[in-house]
Amino acid sequence: MNDYPAMIATVNQVEPVPRRIRGYLAGEKVVDTVRALYVWEWSNYPQYYIPVADVRKDVLVDEQHLLQTRRGAVQLHGLQVGDTHHKGAARVVVNSPVDGLNGTVRFEWAALDSWFEEDEQVFVHPRNPYVRVDALRSTRPVRVELDGVVLAESGSPVMVFETGLPTRYYVARTEVDFSHLVPTGTVTECPYKGVTSGYWSVRTADAVHPDLGWSYDFPTRQLTPIAGMIAFYNEKVDIVLDGQRLVRPKTHFFS
Repeated sequence: MNDYPAMIATVNQVEPVPRRIRGYLAGEKVVDTVRALYVWEWSNYPQYYIPVADVRKDVLVDEQHLLQTRRGAVQLHGLQVGDTHHKGAARVVVNSPVDGLNGTVRFEWAALDSWFEEDEQVFVHPRNPYVRVDALRSTRPVRVELDGVVLAESGSPVMVFETGLPTRYYVARTEVDFSHLVPTGTVTECPYKGVTSGYWSVRTADAVHPDLGWSYDFPTRQLTPIAGMIAFYNEKVDIVLDGQRLVRPKTHFFS
């Protein structure tokens, strides 16, 4: 059993999106809707399915290819704005057994340059309405180790509790031993926290372990308590919380 709450949505679950959704490509708005649907293609997070009427019709290029999916038959379309053309970027649902999906479009997320919920940019995938993310200050002492080397130790961590993920322990930079850290050029994005500003590999006596720690200097406003702090992957380091060594999660998650 995990020591954190699991996702609760089921595959093919459909719910309304009560937020205005906009998508941009090559500097032009191609999607603008207040009628999007959340569709869970797997339990961790949903995708947007958007009424065709709320998509600029001149940007969809019918590729004359019908595809069968778990949500029924879809017609593949490319996406073109000016000289920018992404093949297979959109699926128009034409015959679905799932209520409400006929006549909607499902885009490949990365085919658009940016997505917005209301006026805030969203990264990676739509935010799951059943996910809660809390950044809480704590006085439970945390120590981070790898191969017997102490990487960080804090008496005042910020703990990030995110539905479906193990707790992340963020510590101040002054509490990190940077003599074992090697900066890298890795950048990752999170729908709930934003874009990372730094990543570090860890050098021990035996090896260099890539990209074990990260930081958000400018997180979303909901996660401002972690600004400038550093966390490490529980799955790849040893965490000692309040004197108790935690069991490493078996599955590797994103930051």
